[in-house]
Amino acid sequence: MKFTITRDQFQQGLLAVASSVPTRTTLPVLSNILVEATDEGIHLAGTDLDIAVSIVVPADVEEHGAVTLPAKKLVEIVRELPTAAIKVSSAGEQRITLECGPSRFKLLGISRDEFPSFPAVSFDDAWKMTCGDIQNLINHVAFAASTEESRPILNGVLWEMRKDMMRMVATNGHRLAKMEIPVSGGSTATDLIVPPKALEQIRRLFGPADEVDVARSDNHLGFRSRKTLVYTRLIEGPYPNYDQVIPTDNDKIATINRQSLTAAIRRVGVVASDQTHRVRLSFSGGTLKFSVNTPDLGEAHDEISVTYDGEPLEIGFNATYLLELLKYLPTDEVRFTLKAPERAATLEPVGWDDPASYLCLVMPLRLVD
Repeated sequence: MKFTITRDQFQQGLLAVASSVPTRTTLPVLSNILVEATDEGIHLAGTDLDIAVSIVVPADVEEHGAVTLPAKKLVEIVRELPTAAIKVSSAGEQRITLECGPSRFKLLGISRDEFPSFPAVSFDDAWKMTCGDIQNLINHVAFAASTEESRPILNGVLWEMRKDMMRMVATNGHRLAKMEIPVSGGSTATDLIVPPKALEQIRRLFGPADEVDVARSDNHLGFRSRKTLVYTRLIEGPYPNYDQVIPTDNDKIATINRQSLTAAIRRVGVVASDQTHRVRLSFSGGTLKFSVNTPDLGEAHDEISVTYDGEPLEIGFNATYLLELLKYLPTDEVRFTLKAPERAATLEPVGWDDPASYLCLVMPLRLVD
């Protein structure tokens, strides 16, 4: 193996795949990045056996070859080199020499034969889409997935693909985010449950304008652009019927400035319980009052002006969940719908001109007088 590559190209490629390399593993080769010199350029790949990333970066290749090299050390070395051409050559099957100006390194790697094969995913009947559409869904939904291990299915994001639309849904059982966008030319309808970590790779590695092929096997999903490949293991099992928990009869409606609502919740939330984060919201007329009473800490009260249509209502929420949802709502005003103190509330953007539809849901907390 022998090639010359610019420091910036090498660093960009290494950083793209390094995030898929596990920090701890019992299989030494998984701590390495596969470096392969081909006619196309340099193939760089990393995997933790759940997510795999491969990228091609341009280089002047003189001799083909491949080896796996320690990811952490390789990234650190290239980062510290000056902005100049880097010459890489193999000195035996598992050893490479890296030269840049007066700097010279020799690294011992592991044979590429020990590096895991990528999943067998055929792209013959792939869905073709613009990555910006996928990223729009990821940006607004993936945050709501659960991080608790007690219900593994909720650790994933449901991705529903239909001929005329795509929808993502994520929930931890207490708050939910759902977004769908219209698409054209979709192929076979399917439902996928994708780990948020894999979706983060898609958000990070592809540009919004990139055309992406998406294909699945029985238990893997693949994303492919001209230079980048990402594979992920799918989460198996039935996703809960989220439609059952989304209320359709909430008859109390409030229109609220998102920044004012966020600021008020942050203020009173300072003295909320560290266990429940409970905040009481009192809707009445054109006013929304906030109150917190934590016996071993103190009290807090605040209020803001709102547009509210409905009978007076007091309801409790987890302040952390409300703030999470408000962070991702894309407009200055939000539409808050409610029914009763024990019923779920919804939040939607007001005045959004995007063709997508977006809805968030939060379950209430029981109020303690």
